Amino acid sequence: MLTIFAGLILIQNPAHAQQTETLFDGNVSHGGFGGPVVKFSNVAESGAVWVGGRGGWIINLNENHGISLGGGGYGLATNHPASNPQIGDPDSDYYALTGYGGFEFEYTNRSYKLAHFTLSTLIGGGGLMLRERDYEEVEEEVDTYFVLEPGIHAELNVTTFFRISTGLSYRMTSGINKFGFTDSDFSGLNAIITFKFGGFL
Repeated sequence: MLTIFAGLILIQNPAHAQQTETLFDGNVSHGGFGGPVVKFSNVAESGAVWVGGRGGWIINLNENHGISLGGGGYGLATNHPASNPQIGDPDSDYYALTGYGGFEFEYTNRSYKLAHFTLSTLIGGGGLMLRERDYEEVEEEVDTYFVLEPGIHAELNVTTFFRISTGLSYRMTSGINKFGFTDSDFSGLNAIITFKFGGFL
């Protein structure tokens, strides 16, 4: 019986010695980043600036491919008048007060290169309210909406812990229908500058 058992072990050992095939090479490393973001776009047919930030957990699958999982949030910093407020003081001028955020996924190709590219997608939501020009009064009725925003970026390794990227994204909103605004007022192309600080490995 012992002879049979020993024979089975000797037969199985060569199979276990073979390297298991995987999609990635197994040399996975981890890091993280965070930093400010500025976006330039059009809102209601006029130039707009969004400011915010994002961060994420970096997973380097191998030397050529990495992903990050995290989140971000952005707020509208410029004045865009509501054409049909329907609330508040009828003699006052009101402006859009809005922000959005959500989960952000990013793929990075060959991050060890001085310059490389990334692909990103944000999935989340936002809320639209009204305010007076100098923020003296804010109307708290909220119009909530869904956001999907894919993007492509060129990234530069400035130092081992700091990277800067510029890119384009396309914000798609769904659900905006109050205060004289529609989805078409907030959907569109964005030019983006992102500053990343962290451990990139």
